[in-house]
Amino acid sequence: MLKDLLKASRSYRSFDPTAPISEELLLDWIDHTRYCPSSINLQMLKFRTVTGTECDKVLPLTRWAGKLKDIKLPPKGRAPVAYIVICTDASVIAGAEKFQKDVGIAAQTLMLAATEAGFGGCMIGSFAPSELAKALELPEGLVPSLVLGLGKPDETVLITEEAADGSVTYYRENGIHYVQKRSLEHLIVK
Repeated sequence: MLKDLLKASRSYRSFDPTAPISEELLLDWIDHTRYCPSSINLQMLKFRTVTGTECDKVLPLTRWAGKLKDIKLPPKGRAPVAYIVICTDASVIAGAEKFQKDVGIAAQTLMLAATEAGFGGCMIGSFAPSELAKALELPEGLVPSLVLGLGKPDETVLITEEAADGSVTYYRENGIHYVQKRSLEHLIVK
């Protein structure tokens, strides 16, 4: 059951603009993160939801699918309908940025909650943090660490095995996004 949810939780980069995500649903997903492990139990993460026309502030500050040089993603008119910006709170502890594992744990939890609810998204690490903080008028000390673009996926993403040469690069072919995954044998250290 969990493995099926993990397989369905892919990085989607094209969304149905007619399927909004309510603020209440975003807050419910964020509520899931309260039960996640936290380094030294500091619970230093804060979350900024973005919906509606405010999404137009976020998209231009992000860069998507850097390995796909010949395609612009998300496609015009297919951008996320919501975002969750995961921030570290520097007021909790000096050097909060060194606890990035907490960001990853929270992000995975949010993505699984979105998938379970019939939505999907993409974790975006390529963005302009200071510009994003300014655009969203974040309080001083909150540093954007990761952006989740969210919506109802309208593309097909398929998991495949790694290439014969060991490559795990993602690629697009005939409108389908393929994600190569290493075999279990390649993950185990003997």
